[in-house]
Amino acid sequence: MASETNFINQLICDNQRDEAFKKLLDLYQERLYWHIRKLVITHENADDVLQNTFIRIYKSLPNFSQKSALYTWMHKIAYNESLRFLEQNKNKYHISIDDVNKKYLDNLMEDTFFEGNELQVKLQRTLSELPERQRQIFNMKYYDDLKFREISEILDIKEGTLKTSYYNTVKHIENNILNIENFSDKEVN
Repeated sequence: MASETNFINQLICDNQRDEAFKKLLDLYQERLYWHIRKLVITHENADDVLQNTFIRIYKSLPNFSQKSALYTWMHKIAYNESLRFLEQNKNKYHISIDDVNKKYLDNLMEDTFFEGNELQVKLQRTLSELPERQRQIFNMKYYDDLKFREISEILDIKEGTLKTSYYNTVKHIENNILNIENFSDKEVN
């Protein structure tokens, strides 16, 4: 914790800020990219949102209250920037966020940066059909490996509610993927 406090002080200090921010980029850019990518789906959109996220982080560092871990705070900013992006696209095309996610999922299969196998595609399709909040909780816990306490801070939801939602989502995904596989097996026979 002391090293994070020192690092934060470097990020806030005017004469050390740029060098410390370069280090921050090196440490967290990839992790935040993949968090954002799960929300906005395509590589190009994730890059745009990531850039906006780091601009917002840079501008907001002097106001960071240190009530949470630095990564949790940055993760919340990335999450909010992703939602802002999805909301802007919803307004741009007059469609719901779920429809935007489905559109991006369809683009995922054409994305040259996506290297998933058939099971991963099934998982992504199942995730795209979930309500937005469930999908967010699942992604943060399963992919980003955040603790329920951290997700609770980011989403402003009670931990018990998060746990219930996460485990119900896991059960739904398992059942859905098994049903898809059973259906595919029946078609082959």
